Amino acid sequence: MKVHHLILVAISFYLAYPQLVNGQLRKDCRTSCGNVTIEYPFGTSPGCYYADDPSFKLTCNDKEKLLFGENIEVINISHSGELRVWNSVSQACYDNKGNVSDELYYTYSLANLSLSRNNKFTLVGCDAFALLSTTGTRDYSTGCLSACDSPPPGNGDCNGEGCCRSDVYVPLDSIEFKTRPYGYREPTSVLDFNPCIFAFLAENGTFHFNASEDLKNLRNVKEFPVLLDWSIGNQTCNEVGNSICGMNNSICFNSTRGAGYNCKCLDGFEGNPYLSNEQGCQDINECISTIHKHNCSDPNTCRNTDGGFYCKCRSGYLLDTTKMSCKRKDFGWATILLGTTIGFLSILLVVSYVQQRMKHRKTIALRQKFFEQNGGGMLIQRLSGPGTSNANVQIFTDEGMKTSTNGYEESRILGQGGQGTVYKGILPDNSIVAIKKARLGDNSQVEQFINEVLVLSQINHRNVVKLLGCCLETEVPLLVYEFINSGTLFDHLHGSLFGPSLTWENRLRIAVEIAGTLAYLHSSASIPIIHRDVKTANILLDENLTAKVADFGASRLIPMDKEQLTTMVQGTLGYLDPEYYNTGLLNEKSDVYSFGVVLMELLSSQKALCFERPLQSKHLVHYIASAMKENRLHEVIDEKLINENNWKEIEEAVRVAMECTRVTGDERPLMTEVAAKLEGLRVTKTKHRWSDEYPGEETENLVGVGILSEQGDTSSTGYDSIKNVASMHIEAGR
Repeated sequence: MKVHHLILVAISFYLAYPQLVNGQLRKDCRTSCGNVTIEYPFGTSPGCYYADDPSFKLTCNDKEKLLFGENIEVINISHSGELRVWNSVSQACYDNKGNVSDELYYTYSLANLSLSRNNKFTLVGCDAFALLSTTGTRDYSTGCLSACDSPPPGNGDCNGEGCCRSDVYVPLDSIEFKTRPYGYREPTSVLDFNPCIFAFLAENGTFHFNASEDLKNLRNVKEFPVLLDWSIGNQTCNEVGNSICGMNNSICFNSTRGAGYNCKCLDGFEGNPYLSNEQGCQDINECISTIHKHNCSDPNTCRNTDGGFYCKCRSGYLLDTTKMSCKRKDFGWATILLGTTIGFLSILLVVSYVQQRMKHRKTIALRQKFFEQNGGGMLIQRLSGPGTSNANVQIFTDEGMKTSTNGYEESRILGQGGQGTVYKGILPDNSIVAIKKARLGDNSQVEQFINEVLVLSQINHRNVVKLLGCCLETEVPLLVYEFINSGTLFDHLHGSLFGPSLTWENRLRIAVEIAGTLAYLHSSASIPIIHRDVKTANILLDENLTAKVADFGASRLIPMDKEQLTTMVQGTLGYLDPEYYNTGLLNEKSDVYSFGVVLMELLSSQKALCFERPLQSKHLVHYIASAMKENRLHEVIDEKLINENNWKEIEEAVRVAMECTRVTGDERPLMTEVAAKLEGLRVTKTKHRWSDEYPGEETENLVGVGILSEQGDTSSTGYDSIKNVASMHIEAGR
């Protein structure tokens, strides 16, 4: 085993520049090494790097390679706070018997440097896993697993088959990464096409997986570029003022790594923001620059200014800002008379045209007005913008909507809520639909309507109400959905539709369907979606009592590079995540809390918020938590559900609900974990039912085929494996 240690020292600045002469470097300081430019505050000799601090000292060896520390080769230095260096590859190779014959891994001490978010931890190999871990002030581990028994076909993405990747972006004191085989490697199988497995850190976009070449020897690549973030000290810009930055056309900005700050040139300037005069930030002459070009149509009219430019027209001409070109000024009585005549004739023609087409144009104008008021422009802009795929949404007319609802007759109203009124509609082809008329009052509600169109247009899931189209040319916008004919879950639990049909089996299945849908929205949709208003009134049931999640008016799309959003708090009391309510920070754990309340309603048939209960138990979460603590859970569970065969399942479901409703979001499980646990309860129930119906040897055969027994093959799928996976995920998510 070979072990290499790479020490990256901390980078920090002080409030003085003792080695600079009038804000400039000495003329004898080296400015390049090979093809790498040496940028201050770094340097190669005393007096040329910041404050003569060895943390900023670089070495140019006899091979014209620029080194940081003892052996870290620098690729380039960015003024904005990034240091690009070469990073070696860890590997484990195997002999023809499948044993490790050569192993190489690396340990890094990062000190005050941070790995940039633009890096990936990558594993190349089959039947292998790579682990990146750290110890010190905090323990942290991440990695990925690649399992395959044959070469992946052709060139492909690094998607887990022969290659996998993991994001690495946390402040670390030190890191170690290594790779290991996943179980025993048969000499005649994987080793034939993958004799070594590799693990490495690499800057995004610098490694593209090629199965036919990389599984053999990684194309003999021994190192990859890695980005490291550096900054000045540990103070913010507000704390240090402009004593360092801002002295020469430069400004201060807080470092992206969470500590310290950096400098940058103002817009219209370029150069080194840590120096002054001709070595610092200099004005860009856009009139002659080939990179920062002006937009004057005639280059002779371009005039450079300090930090910008303008287009100057000669006497008698004016600048047309739309074309950035000069045009002659028009003056004189003849011009005025001609313009007046043309204007008068134009007015006569316009009046005549308006009189003839008044009714038609009034209708068009009114529809256009409603279209803009209802967010039509916003919808078109977002559909064509990044992060939202074009949706195939049918556009219905105002007349068609009136006909289908019989003039919005009150008898056609299916329900009313905070987001609007829902009507039953019959289209010309006799298909029945649900038409939602939004309740508008300000721009935020228009945005909610457009948001619902965007969200639903991207969801294709059997347990989500399908959006058929919309109508924007009415005074208030309309959404057209598929018709779900059996009411809401709230109606079945607390309203007139309550009946014996909602058995324990039905309620458990409904809970699994809701959890699976939310897990899909959080993890499998093209853009992660947070519903933000999960409640029983927003869960519809069809004729088979299949759950359909509805009402996405308050939902939010989460960009891929963000884990949470700061938004105005929205939701329904009783279901609202207390952490989101207090901080305004929205993430997928807010939906987990709301689902936990819905699960409690399914178990207890009690409303989420009931002022008839005692003061400390008005909220259902407190009500059930108190019952569990006092060992009287049977008093709060709906007595119609309890029998001698399902009490353990009910207790487990209650525990899942309590985990979902923990006060701190980090302590709640992910929806994927919740769905797996609830599905595990259904598998358990199926297993028990089969055991009752098929006793003896026949039962053992059924269990052996479909459900993992304690002595069975660990590669089979079934309840035990699901339970184990769910348990592991929940523990990891706390």
